[in-house]
Order: sequence, then structure tokens, then C-alpha cells
Amino acid sequence: MSVEEVLALPAAVSVVTAAKAFGIGPDKAYELIKRDEFPARTISLGSTRKVSTASLWEALGLRR
Repeated sequence: MSVEEVLALPAAVSVVTAAKAFGIGPDKAYELIKRDEFPARTISLGSTRKVSTASLWEALGLRR
């Protein structure tokens, strides 16, 4: 994903989208989440997991 695409993301995104921003695959992202090592804050919504876009930006060193 380009910087512009990452900065245009909504307030919370799917794990798959966050993984793309980090340049990793979704399997690796879920593995890191399971080990509590994912570099951005995740939010549980029932059986769904979302990633805080603000924490994604922070982990990538981006400012909006």
C-alpha cells in the first residue's frame, strides 16, 4: 500500500488490510495477534478483529 492509501483508511480496518500496510500476509498477521506481538492495537468485535488505524499509522511512523 502507498502512504496515501494508508492515510486514507477509515478509523478501523480489517486485519487483512493492516497486514497489507505492513507488507505481511494475513496468516502472519493473525499469528502475531495470537502471540500478542502485532505492532498495532487490535479491537475485538465479537468474532471479528479490527485494527485501529491511528495505531497502524503510529507503528508505521506516519502522521496525519
